[in-house]
Amino acid sequence: MRNFKKILVTGGCGFIGSNFIENILCNNFLEIEGGLSLFNLDKLTYAGDLKNTRNFENDERYEFIEGDICDENLVLKILSEHSIDLIVNFAAESHVDNSIEAPEDFINTNILGTYNLLKCSEVIRRKFKRNIIFIHISTDEVYGSLKKDDSSFSEMNQFKPNSPYSASKASSDHLVRAWNKTYNLNTIITNCSNNYGPNQNVEKLIPKIIFNAINLKPITIYGNGLNIRDWLYVDDHCSAICKVINHGDFGETYNIGGLNEITNLSIAETICSILEEYLPIGKQRNQNQISSYEDLITFVKDRPGHDFRYSIDSKKIQTKLNWSPKENFDSGIRKTLKWYIKKFT
Repeated sequence: MRNFKKILVTGGCGFIGSNFIENILCNNFLEIEGGLSLFNLDKLTYAGDLKNTRNFENDERYEFIEGDICDENLVLKILSEHSIDLIVNFAAESHVDNSIEAPEDFINTNILGTYNLLKCSEVIRRKFKRNIIFIHISTDEVYGSLKKDDSSFSEMNQFKPNSPYSASKASSDHLVRAWNKTYNLNTIITNCSNNYGPNQNVEKLIPKIIFNAINLKPITIYGNGLNIRDWLYVDDHCSAICKVINHGDFGETYNIGGLNEITNLSIAETICSILEEYLPIGKQRNQNQISSYEDLITFVKDRPGHDFRYSIDSKKIQTKLNWSPKENFDSGIRKTLKWYIKKFT
């Protein structure tokens, strides 16, 4: 068991970060002996929301710090004053559409922000002879796009990013690897497939479909809707990260997938079908001359550089760290729908 008790989570008011913190503080996902202190550094952009931390905001082991991972003085202060043992870096700009419109934000946060965290960790190592564990949370999008019959992405795949977002994440992954090889920083990279679950921003595909369906608005799908993604329930992702923290080898990369490859159109159809069970269309205030939620599905022009398929090969983390997802897509999406129905109605 690794000896760490002082944890810095960056981007902990966002979707995955807030779920990760809750699973540590409330569900004891991490193997820790004795007490722990967890610090959440978040800039509170539109994707970070203090409401996501309500379940643990009064926990005496938790402290929120508003700030930017690009702020060198702030990061050094946190690492030194709180004797941080472990950094889990979730902080990132992550929406592909936004990266096409405003790539500068992605360069600043995803590349320069990660660089600053690494640089400050190395300063602490040299000054205090203490090697911080650095866990970098990344994406399968760094590997590019697959054809329908291509083999799934393994950790050995070359990086071939196709959007400003995925290019910025690929750059940050390279930096993390370099700080391990050059400065001997204890780093691990995880590349996950598409996440879904509570606290996700409504700009993302699944909550956007749910929100629009509940409000009887058009459910817009890019192109013909046949683009394929592998879907990972957020709690499964958090459990995988904890396995990596406790038992992963430094300098390694671990792919984390949900084993659920589904087309975007099938996602929309599945959500609409389950919504008919949970919130029948006949009980809605305004039926807009539709008989089912599926009538809301609308196809729009495809976005530039839209990757066709992502597929994760998770054999490494399954065999070496004994991890596998607990949720299939049906069980995970039902939990997700119930959470968003409560939020949106």
